[in-house]
Amino acid sequence: MNQAPPTTATNELIEPVEQATTLLGQMGAQAVALLPQLVSATLIFLVFWLVATFIRRLIARLADHVDDDKRHAFNLIGKTLKALILIAGAVTALSAAGVNVTALVAGLGLTGFALGFALKDALSNLLAGVLILIYQPFQRGNRIKVAGFEGTVAAIDLRYTTLEAEGKTILVPNATLFTNAITILDTASTQPETNA
Repeated sequence: MNQAPPTTATNELIEPVEQATTLLGQMGAQAVALLPQLVSATLIFLVFWLVATFIRRLIARLADHVDDDKRHAFNLIGKTLKALILIAGAVTALSAAGVNVTALVAGLGLTGFALGFALKDALSNLLAGVLILIYQPFQRGNRIKVAGFEGTVAAIDLRYTTLEAEGKTILVPNATLFTNAITILDTASTQPETNA
């Protein structure tokens, strides 16, 4: 009766347990070593978040003191700045945590270029809308003619300007208004009419 010694079976069970214990010990040591970097990365992102929130609220307060047409532009600028600051904060925090962000920054640049190229018409309308709201070459109630379209300005938003003419509603892309000559046929009266 030759039986295998009981130590061989025991060794086969103990060896994986020892490997798992060693692996967990190494992971714990690495986590403790990375803890200062993770704390500093979290603090860096928190500072960026606080700055972004402060700037967004500051711009929102400024927007409360301007007319409705410009308020849209201020809100868009505030949201955009907050998003850009948070992206910069995330990249900085990742760098502080020990992550190599060179490839990430290059990828963000290429993604931004591709999105900008794909959305160039929408972005040009948006930017033109912001500039129209800021510079106000015309206002609601003005009768204008641009690129073959004629009507009374009913609304100005970030993407389109709405003209009304002869029972029709015409949505003119803001990029068209920004790049073509605008003829203001008559201006809306801001003073109340008086009966003589």
